[in-house]
Amino acid sequence: MTAHGDAGQLRMEELLRAQEETVLKRWIDLAGATVSGRADRSVLAGRLREIYQALMQFIGEGGDASDLRGLLADLSRAQAREGFTPSETAAVVFSLKEAVYGLVEAEDDAVALRGYIWLARHIDDLGLITFETFVSARERIITDQAEQLLELSTPVVKLWDGILAVPLVGTLDSARTQVVMEKLLQGLVETGSEHAVIDITGVPAVDTQVAQHLLKAVVAARLMGAECVISGIRPQIAHTIVTLGIEFGDIVTKSSLADALAYALRKSGVQVTQRADKHVVVGLERA
Repeated sequence: MTAHGDAGQLRMEELLRAQEETVLKRWIDLAGATVSGRADRSVLAGRLREIYQALMQFIGEGGDASDLRGLLADLSRAQAREGFTPSETAAVVFSLKEAVYGLVEAEDDAVALRGYIWLARHIDDLGLITFETFVSARERIITDQAEQLLELSTPVVKLWDGILAVPLVGTLDSARTQVVMEKLLQGLVETGSEHAVIDITGVPAVDTQVAQHLLKAVVAARLMGAECVISGIRPQIAHTIVTLGIEFGDIVTKSSLADALAYALRKSGVQVTQRADKHVVVGLERA
């Protein structure tokens, strides 16, 4: 985007500098109406004033619009974080044309009109830049939120000294498997645990791909010196596993988390007994 110093452009620059406060006030009012009053007026006014100053610098010096583009990018990212739409964000920039047109209309000057046409073209370019930057920023925000949700949906819980549990809820895909393995291995290192329970009670279905993901997690844990138990094998899942011919090999599977925990406790040398009064007694087995 390059500014050429013809008579129309020079006239437009004169008007914008002479009527700066008038144009800014009008622009802020129009932009505020564009976002339905949901933006903080003082914050919006500050952002638009900076953009206006950068625009005037570009018009006066010509050629270098890096500062102006940077401010527009900041506006786009801020609007994306605050929940505005791409159209609303671009409209904030486009509303500058209407704010400036009032000056040109009052001048009733052909030279000023030519300058306005030149300025309007550049404002359109700036609006498109804002739109593209907003979309990129929104995609990044969505990606970050998805990663955060993935982290939250894969907790590692310490059930007992030396025993960890990873309760899985939802679909298990490649990306989530990577998170499961990383968090499980990190938990094994931090706690020094030798046993882990991977509970799939909340996994709606198990197919060949899900089974492969589970096997990867188990193998990764074994490389760290820990043994895994897979719990939550419901009748429907057991039927699917048999039908698909999925082999878990020597991996221990249990129908419930309670059974898996009892198994892991026994492997850890902890004796679990249930008395007649239904109280559970836990004790260390003596060698």
